[in-house]
Amino acid sequence: MTVNIAAVDVSIPVLTLQVAASHTASPSERIAYCLDEWLVSHPNAPVSVDADYPQWAAELAAQPTYFRPLEAS
Repeated sequence: MTVNIAAVDVSIPVLTLQVAASHTASPSERIAYCLDEWLVSHPNAPVSVDADYPQWAAELAAQPTYFRPLEAS
């Protein structure tokens, strides 16, 4: 039996997602884990942040049910 060493040379976040995907029987969860794995392993992935949508972030923070992290208090 031969093992491709490149297949086991992954970061901890990617390995965690691969293990989680292997423990679910739900096809939709497996797809979500694969997408998460892609996003984690590609630093230029198109992920938005609050600065991309300042008005939306301000409106969300003004909501009475918005959870504010302890650091922001």
